[in-house]
Amino acid sequence: MSNAEQKNTRRGITVLDGGMGRLLEQLGAPFRLPEWSALALIEAPEYVTRAHQIYADSGAQVLTTNTFGLVPHMLGEARFHRRARSLAGLAGQLARSVADQAGAARPPSAILVAGSLPPLFESYRPDKFIPARADEILTPLIAGLAPWIDFWLIETQSSTREALTALNAVRRVSALPVYVAYTLKDEAGRTGPPELRSGEPVADAAAATLRAGAAGILFNCSQPEAMGEAIVAARRVIDASATPTVALGVYANAFMPEPPSDEPYAGISRLRDDLSPENYLKWIRRWVGQGATMVGGCCGIGPAHIAAIRNAGKDIFPGGVDES
Repeated sequence: MSNAEQKNTRRGITVLDGGMGRLLEQLGAPFRLPEWSALALIEAPEYVTRAHQIYADSGAQVLTTNTFGLVPHMLGEARFHRRARSLAGLAGQLARSVADQAGAARPPSAILVAGSLPPLFESYRPDKFIPARADEILTPLIAGLAPWIDFWLIETQSSTREALTALNAVRRVSALPVYVAYTLKDEAGRTGPPELRSGEPVADAAAATLRAGAAGILFNCSQPEAMGEAIVAARRVIDASATPTVALGVYANAFMPEPPSDEPYAGISRLRDDLSPENYLKWIRRWVGQGATMVGGCCGIGPAHIAAIRNAGKDIFPGGVDES
């Protein structure tokens, strides 16, 4: 058994949920660009409740709020300023309601709610970050989510600059734990040490994120092939730090390889056809062996994948699923 596996035996594994946007689309919810998953929250929130319930029924131990699209470039400036706080509050309330009901039905395991804080300007584009506008966007999202969540998940971050700006904004008003999820360079044929889409080495990003006081470091919305080296690099940093119990997580997407990170985002990405639940479980097994303690899925990874992870349980997780 590897050192990472021995440590995971003590920690246990937390199972996250999967992607929200594609599930809403499959359920028949209102769904289009630029609003993406936010459109269902605005026009038909009952679909958001259904999506959370499906993930809870699939065995997810964490439900992530449907707040990824609540940013000006997706809602539009006027609607964002008019409705961002109330929509964030609704998203939090919907996830909380499902988590509480589902958790009560399967004791002793409570289901937690992660308050998602997304990229503020554009996914995969660290060059688009505008520090002067960050508080203006974060403030209503934080205020709306805070009453409903168990921890913050600052996700799909392309740079430490943007991620730690959000972490500091949260810390000013909330004592809840903060987890940061970074997205990685993952274009086809890429070689070399793992990097954020900003070009920052993962080891440097992990160290900076630990110094900022994060309770967890995760990697998301990137190809499965890009995740392993990032987990290994971050695990080394965590284990060498003064806080070796910090969580390490991964939730990959099922996208076809994206353009290099300095090219414009083209829109709704096509999904791969080789990431069945069974094949994705092989990646999960590898990531747990490399030191991950939180596992789930991002865009295109759905309820069947989460059910496969949860059902595998002790068969692939040395410490089993954490039921505390």
